[in-house]
Amino acid sequence: MRLPILVITGGILLLSGCQTSPDLPQEPQAPVTIAPPKPLPEVEIEQPIAVTDVWQRIRLGLSMPVPDQKLVNQYRDWYIKNPQHLARVSQRATPFMYLIVEEVEKRNLPIELALLPIVESAFDPFAYSHGAASGLWQFTSPMARHFGLEMNWWYDGRRDVPAATVAAMDMMEYLYDRTGENWLYAIAAYNTGEGRVNNAVRNNKRNGKSHDFWSLRLPTETRRYVPQLLALADVVANADKYGIELTPIANEPQLEVIDIGSQIDLALAAEFAGMTTDELHKINPGYNRWATAPDGPHNLVLPIDKAESFKLELAKTDAKSRLKWQRYQIQSGDSLGVIARKFHTTPSALKAVNDINGNTIIAGRHLLIPVAAQDLSDYNLSAEQRLDQHQNRQRKGVKLDYQVKSGDSLWKIAKQHKIKVSQLASWNNMAPSDPLRVGQNMVIWTQTSGNGQGVTRTVNYTVRSGDSLARIASKFKVRVGDLVRWNSLDKQKYLQPGQKLKLYVNVTGNRV
Repeated sequence: MRLPILVITGGILLLSGCQTSPDLPQEPQAPVTIAPPKPLPEVEIEQPIAVTDVWQRIRLGLSMPVPDQKLVNQYRDWYIKNPQHLARVSQRATPFMYLIVEEVEKRNLPIELALLPIVESAFDPFAYSHGAASGLWQFTSPMARHFGLEMNWWYDGRRDVPAATVAAMDMMEYLYDRTGENWLYAIAAYNTGEGRVNNAVRNNKRNGKSHDFWSLRLPTETRRYVPQLLALADVVANADKYGIELTPIANEPQLEVIDIGSQIDLALAAEFAGMTTDELHKINPGYNRWATAPDGPHNLVLPIDKAESFKLELAKTDAKSRLKWQRYQIQSGDSLGVIARKFHTTPSALKAVNDINGNTIIAGRHLLIPVAAQDLSDYNLSAEQRLDQHQNRQRKGVKLDYQVKSGDSLWKIAKQHKIKVSQLASWNNMAPSDPLRVGQNMVIWTQTSGNGQGVTRTVNYTVRSGDSLARIASKFKVRVGDLVRWNSLDKQKYLQPGQKLKLYVNVTGNRV
């Protein structure tokens, strides 16, 4: 039993022998020569890539596979054959693309989503579709409200790029979760709704079919939508190879969102920022009128290099001085609605400014009314001016002015003038499902009588005693049916002396 003890003791002695003891003589130590260390092989350290262009940043982040699918190839070929399209679109994207990429990357979402505004709206924040969708991200009203965007007479959050981008990414995260965390499904659902996508997946599973995106039975538009985005991503990734020129966008903030706290005339805001009203309105397309919304949101988007000077000027101006005011005496027969229309504002704004409860106003009293600092025609990007420009764009045929009456519908008006509902809606920058309001001014483009040759002019004719539709039509060499259609007449009713008619006459073929 002593062996383990000896082994242990020996171990202790051996360990102690490694230490210097003062009781034992020390042998002189030979000098130790230490060889210099061998030089380590040089290792090249990769420097991080300096990303100076947002398109470069997008290219580095693209991750979705681009399959060899017929529609993907077709859209790729289209982009390559139409390089001017992406050149134009990339120029429109310049103010907004950085903030969109920032929002996408902040949430760790696929960078391909930043390209969706190209597919949705060609990066036109004023785009309005046949499906009543608006803005860069093409939100419909119900979806916009569901994801927190405000919409009223003054403001449409669907066109407010920072706000709509947040809402679009909220919607994408929601759809990704609701479609089983499949990005192709989620992108398809953005176009057609998650219910339709999930039903298509369930149907394929039930029938033992493949349920990848390419095998799903979806609406034609949706089956094209996803391939278009993937083709676009491939073209952006290989822009140099395909000969596509994208406008360089500095990889740094372009815009700053400023909370101004109250309503402001856009012309005054532009003056504070050292910009034109159009320049300011282009980056604030959410505002429908000549001013920001009275009840908010009170955010204004400014270029980074204009923001500080704007804030300094804004700080010098109290809230009431940010608008021009007019004192108006209420007339007999006035209502808040009538006055609001006259001064291009809303009854709710008048009530708020004048501390009015209810809708009763009294003739002889005065109202304080906010009015535009400049002529309304100077606000070129307001809803009224954009509609006016759209309606007066030159098209084939003759333009008729039409005022909506009680009981009218797009279908009824289209039928009366022998045109398509889709045409009527398009000419008036509407969707076929949009409602009409009594008094609304519309335009109708119609074919003229005869062979269409010669010069057509508008003739304003005052009905004389003894006139009839047939007599007037014969005199001006037009058809009775055209007269009725141009003037929305009732054939069963007689013309009245002094009544005004509008005719579209080939003046080279008439001598009246």
